[in-house]
Amino acid sequence: MRESLPAMAIFAAVVEEGGFSHAARRLGLSKSAASKQVAQLEDRLGARLLVRTTRRVNTTEAGDRFYERCRRIVAEAEAAEAEVGQARDRPTGTLRVSAPVSFGYRRLAAPFAAFLSAYPDVAAAIALNDRKVDLIDEGFDLALRIGDLEDSSLIRRRLCPISMTTSASPEYFARRGTPAHPNDLKDHDCLGYDYLEGGEAWVFHGPTGLVRRRFKPRIRANNGDMLAAAAIAGHGILHTPTFTVAEALATGALTPILEDWAPPSLALYAVYPAGRPLPAKTRAFIDFLASHFTAATTASPR
Repeated sequence: MRESLPAMAIFAAVVEEGGFSHAARRLGLSKSAASKQVAQLEDRLGARLLVRTTRRVNTTEAGDRFYERCRRIVAEAEAAEAEVGQARDRPTGTLRVSAPVSFGYRRLAAPFAAFLSAYPDVAAAIALNDRKVDLIDEGFDLALRIGDLEDSSLIRRRLCPISMTTSASPEYFARRGTPAHPNDLKDHDCLGYDYLEGGEAWVFHGPTGLVRRRFKPRIRANNGDMLAAAAIAGHGILHTPTFTVAEALATGALTPILEDWAPPSLALYAVYPAGRPLPAKTRAFIDFLASHFTAATTASPR
C-alpha cells in the first residue's frame, strides 16, 4: 500500500492532465518515470487503468472508478499537509505550560489573558507546580523556571531578572532580635524551601563579596506562599523571591533585613525540549512573555 500512494497521485495527475507529459511536468518528474510508476501500479492491481493512444490517454472502466478514489485520497493528503503547515506557521492548538505556583498565581494571569486575546486560535492548559516536571513524559510544551538551571537537554531562554529578599515579621524581630550579618542567621529560626537550588544554604552579596551560609530550617515547605504565611505569623526568617512577599513588605507585615547583603538576583527562564521544531504557539508565547516582562522591567515581576 505504501508503494502505491505516490503512484496513485501520478495516476490522478495523468487523468486530470490528459497525458503523461503534462502530468510529469506538473509533478516535476520525467515522462518515463511517471509512465513506469503507473505501469507498476497496474501490475500490482492486476487491472488496466489507462488506454494509451498517440494523442491522448483515456481511462478504462476500472480506471474511472479507481480515479475517483485516488482523487479523494490525494485531496485528503494535500489538506493534511496544508493543515500541518498552518499549525507550524500560525499559533493554534492547546498550549500546555508548567509554572511555579507563587509566580504563576501572582504574575502570569494578566499576560496569559493578553496572549489569548491576541491569539484566539490558541487555548491554554496551565499546571502550577514548584517541582520540575518532565516536559516530554508529561506532555508540556514549555515550563517557566526560576533559578540557575543545570545543564540538560532542554533549550532555555532568559525572560527577566528575579530579585530576592530576606525578611521576617516585626514581632519575630522584637522577640529574637534582628540579624546584622549573614553569620547571625545561625542563631535564628529559618524557613526552608524544598526546591531551593543550593539546598539548606542562602547566598548573599555584600561588602566582602559572596557569602554562603547554611542553616537548619525550623519549618520546611515546598511552596513559597506557605513559607510567607509562616513568616508573617512570626515563625522565622524567610529568604525568597521578592514577588512572593511584595504585598507583605509594602504593608509592613514583613520587614526586610541584611539589605547591605543583598542576595544575588535569579532569573526567569522559559525552557522547552530540544531536537524538535518549536510549534508556532510555543514560539509566540515565549516571545510574548519576553516582551511583556521587558516592558515591565522597572515595575517588574521581581
